[in-house]
Amino acid sequence: MCGIAGILKLDPRRFADEDRLKRMRDTLRHRGPDGAGLWMEGPVGLGHRRLAIIDPAGGHQPMANEDETVWIVCNGEIYNHPELRQQLEGRGHRYRTRSDTETIVHLYEEEGENCVEKLRGMFAFALWDKTRKRLLLARDRLGIKPLYYALTDEELLFASEIKAILAGGSIRPAFNESVLPEFLATRFVSDEETFYQGINKLLPGRTISWSTEEGFRERRYWQIPQRDVDSGRDLNDHVAEVRARLEAAVRSHLMSDVPLGLFLSGGLDSSGLAALMAPMVQGPILTFSVGFDDPGTNELPYARLMARSIAAEHREVVVSPRKFFRALPRLIWHEDEPIAFPSSIALYYVSKLARDHVKVVLTGEGSDELFLGYPWYRVTAWNERLGRLYYALARKPVRGQVSRAVRRLPAPVRRYAERTFLALEPGPRGLFYENFAPFPERLQQELIADGALLAARDPYAKELRCFGEASGGTMERMSHADLQTYLHELLMKQDQMSMAASIESRVPFLDHEFVEHAVSIPSRFKVDGWKTKVILREALRGLVPEQILKRRKMGFPVPVGRWLRGPFWPLVEEFVLGPRSLERKLFTPSVLRRIAGEHRDGRREHGDRLWLLVNLEIWQRIFVDRDETAGMASSTGYGAADVEAEWAT
Repeated sequence: MCGIAGILKLDPRRFADEDRLKRMRDTLRHRGPDGAGLWMEGPVGLGHRRLAIIDPAGGHQPMANEDETVWIVCNGEIYNHPELRQQLEGRGHRYRTRSDTETIVHLYEEEGENCVEKLRGMFAFALWDKTRKRLLLARDRLGIKPLYYALTDEELLFASEIKAILAGGSIRPAFNESVLPEFLATRFVSDEETFYQGINKLLPGRTISWSTEEGFRERRYWQIPQRDVDSGRDLNDHVAEVRARLEAAVRSHLMSDVPLGLFLSGGLDSSGLAALMAPMVQGPILTFSVGFDDPGTNELPYARLMARSIAAEHREVVVSPRKFFRALPRLIWHEDEPIAFPSSIALYYVSKLARDHVKVVLTGEGSDELFLGYPWYRVTAWNERLGRLYYALARKPVRGQVSRAVRRLPAPVRRYAERTFLALEPGPRGLFYENFAPFPERLQQELIADGALLAARDPYAKELRCFGEASGGTMERMSHADLQTYLHELLMKQDQMSMAASIESRVPFLDHEFVEHAVSIPSRFKVDGWKTKVILREALRGLVPEQILKRRKMGFPVPVGRWLRGPFWPLVEEFVLGPRSLERKLFTPSVLRRIAGEHRDGRREHGDRLWLLVNLEIWQRIFVDRDETAGMASSTGYGAADVEAEWAT
């Protein structure tokens, strides 16, 4: 795991500036505390910060081929590099290191831009071909590793994190307000755009190349395959293959020259990885867990149970509300954008704990999307099934009256009735996206002050496009869409929070060959009534304790709503209702006051919404206003000294 950065001048007669590139590179010091490298030649500069995992002594970057006509900086791991190396050495290539990054260089010499199609792993790299005067940027198939870029009239800047591009000085941070409706509806921006005007992300499974002869070209080299026609195989056949393939993926992800461990939540996914990993390593595996000092949101007992069952060397950290909010400005700086999920804060603290013992951890990201583990899959399927007759018989005006009546029900009943077909429009927009949106379109129309933002584009455009492209039933289509949208945000959370603590996280469930197999399995083997992940549970039976196999998914809940209603209400007053936030004129003040007031009085639960609004304001203060302390006023109980103390640790 590393940080990469670079500058390409579009006029080949101009020179890339070394001082600017050093600033960009060293902004990523947390991604690579073990070393720094730089290569400059004419219009091109490549920078690298290194977290040494493979070949710690010899794998320094930027790295070149034998005659130094091809140069590369890479972030990630190539798990099949031993096999590729054997093939490449057989073709006459001479290696200088044991590094997996060098394999990409030699494979490029053989395959050109098609080299990415033979790589199995997680990666984001930039490669300069001196002979062809061509730059190649590439990102792995599932988007495990990030890569951002900005194109101006004079140059192309790229880096592992947005803050490094900003450090280059040619892009002034400005809020890309057009993404606001999508952020409020989905928590993230799913396509190329980011929160910053002029800065884009390279999407997963893509490459971008530039040369003086051809200009810019983007290519998609991989996409999630469509599910084949049901083969008629029974559950037992699928179970055996899932277990074998997952075991192989875990084994490949243990490639390391430094100590590694596992983030253990106590849920099915990480417990399964722990059980498979334990017999593959010498001695007890190292496991790490995080919890809150709140009984209703604490999964630590299940993590301890799993750790005992495999005789792991287990460690835990408990996060208090004060520690949680104290870290928030710093972690928004690491994330570069508003933090979508409160669980990101917990992820940072467990990464910080693990960093004292290992450099690499395995995590369970991706399993829920592949095996339909989220509650919204089964809820949407049931709503669709039960609502067919209702939608067929009730005309739209009648449905509107029923929906309004549901919203007037007493709070305990309304909370559930609002999530049913009685209050929702048919189809994926209503039953899926609007149903689980933090800010549905109806509420956005009241909240967003500039109506033109709402009219500019559909906040669910990418999600609905991915849903419509998929084959199969509703659950297969939801999974297909989430793998290309929701999962990307989770992976960026995983990358940036772990790298904030200088630790590499790996995701065996997202080995692309495992993904290709998992998406081919019919949904009837994944969800059975209210039981989720059926096939994965069966594949892990006998390895994972029955209490974990049978427990319902908690999803690592964070009681942020209760905290914001209680002792941390001043954060809402400062970052949602305060004069500095209202002066931005993004939102209608009366609607903000209504949402905040209903939440504080306990009339409605708006904790999730207030979390997003608080994050959005702190992000603007840090990046747009350039206020490193985010204006943490003393009236909130968090003055500049508190923030600076957290940043110093």
